[in-house]
Amino acid sequence: GHIVRNWKVRWFVLLQDKLLYYKIEGGKKEPHPKGRILLDGCTITCPCLEYENRPLLIKLKTKTDTDYFLECCSREERDSWALDITGAIHAGHPVQVQELHKMKNSFKLLENISLHHIVEKMCDNSTGIKLTRNLEQGNRYKETFTGSALVDWLISHSFAVSRFEAITLASMLMEENFIKPVGARSTEAMRYSDLSEQFLDDSTALYMFAENSKKNISPKEELQFNIAELSGTIVKQGFLVKQGHKRKNWKVRKFVLRADPAFLHYYDPTKEENRPVGGFSLRGCLVSALEDNGVPAGVKGNVQGNLFKIITKNDIHYYIQASSKAERTQWIEAIKPLT
Repeated sequence: GHIVRNWKVRWFVLLQDKLLYYKIEGGKKEPHPKGRILLDGCTITCPCLEYENRPLLIKLKTKTDTDYFLECCSREERDSWALDITGAIHAGHPVQVQELHKMKNSFKLLENISLHHIVEKMCDNSTGIKLTRNLEQGNRYKETFTGSALVDWLISHSFAVSRFEAITLASMLMEENFIKPVGARSTEAMRYSDLSEQFLDDSTALYMFAENSKKNISPKEELQFNIAELSGTIVKQGFLVKQGHKRKNWKVRKFVLRADPAFLHYYDPTKEENRPVGGFSLRGCLVSALEDNGVPAGVKGNVQGNLFKIITKNDIHYYIQASSKAERTQWIEAIKPLT
């Protein structure tokens, strides 16, 4: 409400240029609208995190600077309303509406992704994610946040443009041990689900910062690299997704291809130090593309496609994903002459 700041149930009808709302009496909406929100010049914020105890809000600001806060019954309903309202706001611009629908379900790796930067923002006292006490099956957990709250926060701070992208990003935070599951709901998903389903976009799944997330994470083991292998001419570099050898999970890595001598090294983009976390000589290697219908048994988890494989002369298999078929072809063509 605008005068008395209370919350009331209203029946909403979305038209092409306005949003009408009706009073409910006796379970039915009244014949005439109680009010209207003109969508021309409106801006929409979703998710809106201005009310800590109301995570399902949409905020509309009209061109006369009037704020409307609308609360939905579920996240799915909220996101559906937000998409349709945004489409109505841009109804006179069909290209923008088309791009909006593409963006909703699209996923593209951010070239300048920094998980350290995201965690720093999450820990900010004023704009970071809110840590609360939560109760699950009789157990109390301090300084936790829910999976759906993290997804909302990532979207609202422009780290992701869709829930799918935010879930993928949250999964990376968990895989890199910046956050960890607590409580039965999220812990069981971590143990028994596929890698693509281990992070839960759920208001009952609890997570917290890992103890070492606010510190500089020390490497699990020191890898020794010969100075000579890092002195070659850089032929190509960029971000790819690599499958791990032990846990078989997928992680974003910055790859650097060098010639004279021919080596391929990969770096952890979450670490500021300019030191590879892995690498190998390309002499005697085999590199080939893997089509979507030919994914081998050694590949696990969430595979987006555009796969290629490198087999070293010591018969170590590396499975790597590019963001597009064109990028995969570029990498293969750059690697082959150096093998």
